Order: sequence, then structure tokens, then C-alpha cells
Amino acid sequence: MAKETILVTGGAGFVGSNLVERLLSTRSARIRIFDNFSRRGVAYNLKWLASLADSSRLEIIKGDVRDAEAVRRATSDASEIYHLAAQVAVTTSVDDPVTDFDINAHGTFNVLEGARLAGRKPFLLFTSTNKVYGSLEAVPVIVNGTRYESQCADFRGVDESEQLDFHSPYGCSKGAADQYVRDYARIYGLESVVFRMSCIAGPRQFGNEDQGWVAHFLYSVLQGEPITVCGSGFQVRDILHVYDLIDAMTAVRAHRDYTRGQVFNLGGGLARTASVIEMLRACECRSGRPLHLIYSDVRPGDQPLYVSDTSKLEAMTGWKPSRSLDDILTSIEDFWRENQAAISNGSSPAPSRCAPAFEEVA
Repeated sequence: MAKETILVTGGAGFVGSNLVERLLSTRSARIRIFDNFSRRGVAYNLKWLASLADSSRLEIIKGDVRDAEAVRRATSDASEIYHLAAQVAVTTSVDDPVTDFDINAHGTFNVLEGARLAGRKPFLLFTSTNKVYGSLEAVPVIVNGTRYESQCADFRGVDESEQLDFHSPYGCSKGAADQYVRDYARIYGLESVVFRMSCIAGPRQFGNEDQGWVAHFLYSVLQGEPITVCGSGFQVRDILHVYDLIDAMTAVRAHRDYTRGQVFNLGGGLARTASVIEMLRACECRSGRPLHLIYSDVRPGDQPLYVSDTSKLEAMTGWKPSRSLDDILTSIEDFWRENQAAISNGSSPAPSRCAPAFEEVA
């Protein structure tokens, strides 16, 4: 029996399944997935994980982060915790702020308390969001062709000193959790780290209109389906391959003597930016199929321009992203072509409301 246990909440989801696969292939520890299996595609991801050579070290627990006792049992012997379980859609948080708070804020509190009461002071990584910075009204933008750009010539992206400005129930719930994770390092000595993430994309992402926008765009174009664009489509984000995200997770753990208690902005940076329209055109070019676009009003509080300044993470760990936007689209397309039936059959009905053009994880 492996001496170490690594807990991954939300381990059957997009980021979680990719992380679990990496842990199984590079670590000798027992890997424990704690997931309520409510997300589309999780059954498919679990089947894939079970097929891996080292899956005998995989423990799967069906549980919900809102269940404090279940969380306490799952965290009791964990030497590392990757807390990925979350409600991730802004629109869902607006429709049902109570559930959003219970999952994101109270659920994270349960994980922290479980880690504290276990007395092991595990390494704990929490995936937060760029939405904690609100609409970024202090970042003035201009239109340049098919995208928004900063009016500041020396703009390097948003760094961790940016003022917090929770805008939407989702931003509030993730922001509250973000601050609790940070403070548990100071008050209780947990080796906790916060990633404020921009857009993450890659294989095993069952994207839809509520989250996973890059995958959703590419799948929709490949399948000839219409796409709703909120606002002008000039909104810009930086995009990071999920494998580069996992490299960053590995880096902060390896340097936890320095990174514990820290917050890091994480995304693809200036070199990996795209506007909604630019990404749609890239998908159109790649697929050879025409776009079918429906325009709707911009979402309240949407950030016209968000680019992560990752210099703090790079300086403290040596991490840098290595995969390009083309690599990201290729990996998503390859996954789609190999798994079309699972993606199509598992599709949820398209929401009637305006799609949140930018959500980070799915």
C-alpha cells in the first residue's frame, strides 16, 4: 500500500482527470478522487482513468464538498490536496446564488477544515478564478481590428496586486474561498496555494455554452451548430493548455517552501491571447466549415480584456508555458475526433440565456 495519499476533489472533471492521469504516471502515491459525478463527461473520464496501467492505486469516492463529514473522512490521511471541485458558471451563479455559495465558499471551507483537523498540514492547491478582479474597469481598452487592447503601451497583463472586486455571485463565492485558502496558510500553517486562473483548455474538456468556451466553439463549428456571441466578440483572454496548468501545479508543489501562502495569476500570457472572434475564425479555418453566429447582449461585469501576468509564478518556480494556441486547438480536435460519440451523446440542451463567453474550467 502506498504510504502517501493524494486527494483530488473534482478529480473526474476536465482538469481533475488530466491531473490524476499525470499523478498516476509520475508518482507512487495512492490517488483519491472525491467527486459527486454531476458533471457531463465524468463517467467517460473515469472509464479512461480506470483503463490506465497504474489505476490499481486509484481510489474513487462519490461525495459532495458540501458534506462536511464526508470531506473530513476524505482529507483525514491526505498528504496533498488539489481542490478543484466547484460550480464554475457565472450564469448558474446568477440563477442560483445559494447553491453557488454552498459549493464554492462553504465547500472550500469544508476542505480547509478537514485538512486542518487532520493535523497533517498537507500541501493544498485551490483553483480560483480571474473573476475575483471584477470587470477591470481600471484597465482602459481600445478596439484594434478584431480585439480589445490596452491603452497602456507597457501592458504586461494583470498581476496579483490588482484590486479585488468581486462582480457576480460566482466571483464572490470563489473570492471568499480564495481568501480563506490564503489565510489558512497564515493562521494554521497549511501549505496552501491559490491559482487565479484565466482560460484553461485541452483534451477531456466537454465544453458547452456555460463553461469551456474554447472547446465549445471548436466542437460546435466541427458539428455545424450555431454559437451565441455575447457582445461584440472583441473580448480577449489568454488561454493555457491544461498540461501547462498541471506543470504549474507540479512546480508550486516542488517549491512549496516558497510558494505556500501565495496567490498566483495563471494563464497563457500575452503570447497566447485571442478574442472571441479570432478564436471562432481559427476554428472555422481548422474545420473548413462556416460559422453560424447569433449575437446577444454582453454579460454584466464581463471583462473586455484579461491577460494574466505570470511573472511572479515564473520567478518563484521557473515555470513557463510551452504549448501554443495551435497546440491547444489540435489537442481538443484530436480528442473530439477520437470521442465524437461520447461528446455528442452527452450533450446537454443548449441554454436559452446568453452564453458566458469566458469561463475557465469545465
